[in-house]
Amino acid sequence: MTVTAPNDLETFMDNVRRRNPGELEFQQAVEEVVESLLPFVADNEAYAKARILDRLTEPDRVVSFRITWEDDKGDVQINRGFRVQFNNTIGPYKGGLRFHPSVTLSVLKFLAFEQIFKNSLTGLPMGGGKGGSDFDPKGKSDREVMRFCQSFMTELFRHVGEDTDVPAGDIGVGAREIGYLFGHYKRLTNRHTGVLTGKGLSFGGSLIRTEATGYGAVYFAREMLTRRNETLSGRRCLISGSGNVALYAAEKLMQSEAEVISLSDSGGTIHAPCGFSEVQLAWIKNLKEVRRGRISEAAEHFDDIEYLEGDTPWGLEADCAFPCATQNEIDGDAARSMTKCGVRLVSEGANMPTMNEGVHHFLSQEVLYAPGKAANAGGVAVSGLEQSQNSQRIHWERDEVDQRLQRIMAQIHDKCVQYGERPDGSIDYVRGANVAGFVKVADAMVAYGLV
Repeated sequence: MTVTAPNDLETFMDNVRRRNPGELEFQQAVEEVVESLLPFVADNEAYAKARILDRLTEPDRVVSFRITWEDDKGDVQINRGFRVQFNNTIGPYKGGLRFHPSVTLSVLKFLAFEQIFKNSLTGLPMGGGKGGSDFDPKGKSDREVMRFCQSFMTELFRHVGEDTDVPAGDIGVGAREIGYLFGHYKRLTNRHTGVLTGKGLSFGGSLIRTEATGYGAVYFAREMLTRRNETLSGRRCLISGSGNVALYAAEKLMQSEAEVISLSDSGGTIHAPCGFSEVQLAWIKNLKEVRRGRISEAAEHFDDIEYLEGDTPWGLEADCAFPCATQNEIDGDAARSMTKCGVRLVSEGANMPTMNEGVHHFLSQEVLYAPGKAANAGGVAVSGLEQSQNSQRIHWERDEVDQRLQRIMAQIHDKCVQYGERPDGSIDYVRGANVAGFVKVADAMVAYGLV
C-alpha cells in the first residue's frame, strides 16, 4: 500500500494489524506515530513513493531464543529472550534490555519502534532496537541473577557489538545485571569494548547515566516553560513510579524549587501534601535502590506522608505530572482526572505511559504534553555519550556530561517546536517529535535506495 493521502490512517492500521496480529502495544505505538506522519508524508512525494512508513513498521530482524538456567535449589528454569533490531539507518541499533514478566514480543517491538524516533531526536548516530526476557529479577539472589544473565548473554553476544547493536538497561536491568552481562560478553569474546551502556564507572560507564532519563524529563519540561517565560519553581508535581527515572526526576525537580508530592509502585502511591523533603527523598532512594523495599514503608516511617493503597497519583491536585512508571498507565479517564485536578504540563519519563485516548485529551485541553520519545530521550542520549567515551578511551567529568545532556534536551525541544508549531503559536509536541524524529531517518532511507 502506497500512502497517498492524509485520510489513510485506518487503511494503514488495518494493514499493520493484519501483519502483527495480537500485538496491541506495537499497534498502539504505530498508530500514535502514523497519525502525525501521514499528512506530512503525503506532502512529500519521495517518502510516499519509497513507502518509507510501510518499511519503518517492519523490523530489520527479530531474534528469539531460549534461556536455560539453574536456581539456588538446583532446579532448572526456562525463560524466553528477545532482541528486536528495528532500524539501523542512522547508526548501530541502540536500546535497552528489559527483564520483567510482562515482556512480550509486542512490548519489545513497540519499545524498539519508539526508539527509532527517540534516538534520531538526540542527533547522535544511533538506530532503534530493544530486547529482554520474561525473567523476573525480583526475589532472586545475586547468584541466580548472575546465572540467568550469563545464559542470556551466551546467546545474545553473537548478535551485538559496538558497531552493530549496543544494548543498555531498562526495567529490571540495573547496574548489577549490566555488570554480569558485560562480564560474560567480555569472557566470550576476549574483547573490552563499548558493547553495553549503563556500565559501572570502574569498567567504562559514564557519570550521570543513572540520573539521565529523570533529569532529561525535567530539563525538557523546563524548556517548555521557558518558552512561555515561566519556571518550575513552586509548581506542585506528580510523579509515578519509584525506580531510577522517578527518583532522579524528583531530585532534579526539587533542585529546581518545585514541590514533588507523589511517588508510586505497583502496590500504591505515597502522597506528601507539602512536598517531599531532601531527607525523605534520600530515605526513599535507599529503600528502593539498596533495600529493594515497597513504597508503603515510607508512609510508615514518616508521619507527614500518606499511603494510598492500590491508587495511582492521577487524582491528586497538582500543576505538573511526570509519569515515570511504565507503558499505558494513563488512560482517558486518568487524563481527564488530571486536567480536572489542575495539571497543565505532562512530561513523560516512561515509554508510552499515556494511551492514545489520553494523548488526545491532553492535546484538546492545550496541556503542555511532551511524549516520551522526546522527554525521556536523556537516558539514551547519555548512553550515546558513554559510547563516545568508550570509543575514545576517555572519561568526562560529571559537569561535562550534564552540560551535554542539557544541550541535547534543549535541541530536541527546538526540533519539536520547528515541526510542531501551530498557526496560533502553540506547540503540538507530539507532531513535532514524530516528524522531527522521522525526517532524519527517512532522508537516509531514501538515499540508500531499496535496502
